[in-house]
Amino acid sequence: MVEQTPKSPPGYDLDQIRRDYLDHMLKIKESSPSQTCCRTKIIKAFDSYLQTSGVSLVNINIGHVDDFLARFNAPYAKSTQGVYRSCFRGFLHYLYNERHLIQQNLAPLVTGPPMFAQVKPPKFLRPGEVRQLFDHLPCATSKELRVYAQVHLAYYLGLRPIEISRLTLDDICFAKGLLNLENTKNAKPLQLPIPDEVIKAITAYIVGGRPKSQSRSLFLTSHCPPYRAVSAWLTRHDLTKALRAAGLPGTGYWLRHTFAQNMLEAGAGIFEIKEMMGHSIIDSTKVYLSIHKELMRRVLFDETV
Repeated sequence: MVEQTPKSPPGYDLDQIRRDYLDHMLKIKESSPSQTCCRTKIIKAFDSYLQTSGVSLVNINIGHVDDFLARFNAPYAKSTQGVYRSCFRGFLHYLYNERHLIQQNLAPLVTGPPMFAQVKPPKFLRPGEVRQLFDHLPCATSKELRVYAQVHLAYYLGLRPIEISRLTLDDICFAKGLLNLENTKNAKPLQLPIPDEVIKAITAYIVGGRPKSQSRSLFLTSHCPPYRAVSAWLTRHDLTKALRAAGLPGTGYWLRHTFAQNMLEAGAGIFEIKEMMGHSIIDSTKVYLSIHKELMRRVLFDETV
């Protein structure tokens, strides 16, 4: 007698659910290709686990989840296990909150071993490295003008790549020199003064590099029509590429960290930095203060150093 492989219960096509979930994450998180790859890999493995175990998706419990993750993560290093665990936690959250396919939200129950000494202080550019970056920023093509303006926004205003990608023409008041950020990561509207250098960089892009389009998005793709708003992933990629082209090993987020460091050295208080960075809690801002121990003591404890 040939043993048959158990099948998922009718009405639940986990392969289609996976595709729906990936589309969902692209819309709300603008996932990078690597994140999409990780999510695809672990969800496909989970589908195989359910098929082999004969477990119905609607009846899974934390025991099934722990058993699956223990098997799936066994070959990987602890750091990689954490990445896959996070991906799967997000999928469980989606199954419960968005699709209502499981009886309990298992996401909060997915935990891993404690990881110590994993949080590192943000890295930033020194003054000489900042000059090196701007000296190596070309402005000849449409894309180069776009990246030139984006680097200015990241360095002078500390904007996240996702915030830069979501900017619209309506967010900028050139007459008053103000930038209205309505669509921030933390859904917390901000109004920021725009330095002259940033206004000039944005103007150069709009006049000499931005494709003609009905779209109100500020930054558009430039390779061929139809022109679309750039994604957060593309913005992050272009910022990092600009640093590497200047001979600097950092990533696009170093520009945001440098903005925080510049505010700190200029004497800004921790709550002022918190507001300018768009942090929802003060603990997020304190991470940036660990960059410079003497300034951290001065800002946090008002000590003479």
